[in-house]
Amino acid sequence: MLEGKAALVTGGGRGIGRGIALAMARAGASVVVNDIGASLTGEGADHGPANQVAEEIRAAGGAAVANTGSVTDHAQGRQMVQDCVDRFGTIDIVVHTAGILRDRMIFNLTEDEWDSVTAVHLKGAYNVIHPATQQFRQQRSGRIIAFSSTSALGAPGQPNYGAAKAGILGLIWSCANALTRYNVTANAIMPFADTRMIDTTPRAHQQFEETGKWPSEVAAGTERDPENVAPLVVYLASDAAQAVNGQVFGSFGYEVALLAQPRFVRGLRRGRRWEPEELRDLAPTTLARDLQPPPAVGGAFSLLDQIPEGGDDVAPGVQSWELD
Repeated sequence: MLEGKAALVTGGGRGIGRGIALAMARAGASVVVNDIGASLTGEGADHGPANQVAEEIRAAGGAAVANTGSVTDHAQGRQMVQDCVDRFGTIDIVVHTAGILRDRMIFNLTEDEWDSVTAVHLKGAYNVIHPATQQFRQQRSGRIIAFSSTSALGAPGQPNYGAAKAGILGLIWSCANALTRYNVTANAIMPFADTRMIDTTPRAHQQFEETGKWPSEVAAGTERDPENVAPLVVYLASDAAQAVNGQVFGSFGYEVALLAQPRFVRGLRRGRRWEPEELRDLAPTTLARDLQPPPAVGGAFSLLDQIPEGGDDVAPGVQSWELD
């Protein structure tokens, strides 16, 4: 599906990014595997993960090169794109999965914890998308796939991470609208898989206490395997997905789903400026009636709970469902 194309995958040395880099190579793409090899909190550097994935691709007969630059640095982001062009003659696909965590409640969050997380996720997206789109515009083709998260929908202990992941949605929607004239698409994915990040959660610590193993250690081959996300990325990166633009998808185990676009659901209208007292009196039974909390109070599980059982058979073993 990606024969003859060249891709940059940030965060490609581990977890979801690793699965994407390998799957893209199997689909025929040449891959720049970027990973600085930092800890989950963004500290340190290890060239091993990126080099190992690139070597694994080459050993299987594919084309790959490792890049260990930091997505937080604009010059290094530009160099990642240039490495792809220099090595493979073009760049057709940018996938931004690189990320770190520094979880705190908002009242405990330091400026450094805010800056470091937004620098990797949101500025990091800009640092690779910006130079790539300059190439895309010239060649009048390209694919942008950036990773958001259900934390963007209101995770209480992740104000930095959630804000950055929500910012990625705004960036993707802007790119989708701006670049469609150049035959470029931009889409986002909210994944759910047992990665190193999941190992930091209370659920993971409970599992470790009970079994002696972290979720990421036992995820391979199960619904929680990070590699389950890769097929959706390969599809979105392919020519077959040319009409798919400005969308947000969920990838949960063996389930792929489309997130609704934001929309207004009710309102009040009058022919002059509102008085605060009027809104006070009318909003409880109209505008502010039966309000729902942000969905990420329960994380990805809140979204998964909305998925109905069953659906319409569209292929052997495949069901399609749709909410009203």
